[in-house]
Amino acid sequence: MTERMHTTMETHPDVLEMRERFVLAERAAATQQGQAVEAMALITGLYMAASPWIAGFNGFTTLAVNNLIAGVAYALLMSGFGHAYERTHARAWAAALIGVWMIIAPWVVSGNVSTTRTIISNVIAGAVGLCLALAAAAANRAGTRRRDRAAGMMDR
Repeated sequence: MTERMHTTMETHPDVLEMRERFVLAERAAATQQGQAVEAMALITGLYMAASPWIAGFNGFTTLAVNNLIAGVAYALLMSGFGHAYERTHARAWAAALIGVWMIIAPWVVSGNVSTTRTIISNVIAGAVGLCLALAAAAANRAGTRRRDRAAGMMDR
């Protein structure tokens, strides 16, 4: 019979690196920048979802449904950003794509929905969403560079 070896987390070979990542993620989540980006992104996503009813173009069913789905998806992608700062790199880029989609949606969705009201609402919401997603991706990149620099210093 083979004997099983029970290991604990303390004996894991990468425990120091995992602890360092956790500390960096927690530190980034505690910053005002991380919290501000998350809060503004959540508000932006909610506005994207509710914009047809706020700006008054809910009669354009295709664009209203598009904005509702895109807004909910954006809010879900960007929520929790501050809590999982390091692990949200791909989510931030996906949210940036949703921001770009919001900008071009009035001209791309079916039907004649490109009115002044829809264009202004979508372009502003999409641009704000894009900027917030890029800020989230940039903040993640800065945290990764700091971690890599610290790891390089430890190797010396």
